[in-house]
Amino acid sequence: MNYVVLILGMAFITVAVRTAVFVLGDRLVFPPIVRTALGFVPVTVLTAIIVPMAVSPHGQHAELTWRNPQLVGALAAIAVSALTKRPLLTIAVGLGVFFLWQGVVLR
Repeated sequence: MNYVVLILGMAFITVAVRTAVFVLGDRLVFPPIVRTALGFVPVTVLTAIIVPMAVSPHGQHAELTWRNPQLVGALAAIAVSALTKRPLLTIAVGLGVFFLWQGVVLR
């Protein structure tokens, strides 16, 4: 398929959905169950992006070993997030462990 047609189609759908929600405004009321379900979308999307990158950084197969700095950094970030619930600290510790593991431990 032609990439230009594909990108233009995605752009059209995105603009159409956003325009519909903007134009309808307050007339578009979601049921409570839909609002509850939409609250889980950010967590689901982030999980779908991060887990494959941490478990299989080279895209071939799962690398569940201590030599995988992405996995070690992700596990450290999970632990910090569970203990502190502070996003900035979670990101800092996850990145710090990743770079430390990659640069010092694996050398």
